[in-house]
Amino acid sequence: MAELIVKSKVKELVKNIDPEMRVSPEFYDALEEEIKALVEKAVKRAKAEGRKTLYARHV
Repeated sequence: MAELIVKSKVKELVKNIDPEMRVSPEFYDALEEEIKALVEKAVKRAKAEGRKTLYARHV
């Protein structure tokens, strides 16, 4: 499966929050898993409503 996150953008966001903070490779893996789980839950919520489109309320 393709990666869902852009690592350079995550790193940029972290640096904007705290310039001294670094990001380990394991963080990206964990973040990727969290995103996948979030999308799966949103799909289940949408289906429960009889929807075929994801909306912000499904997050």
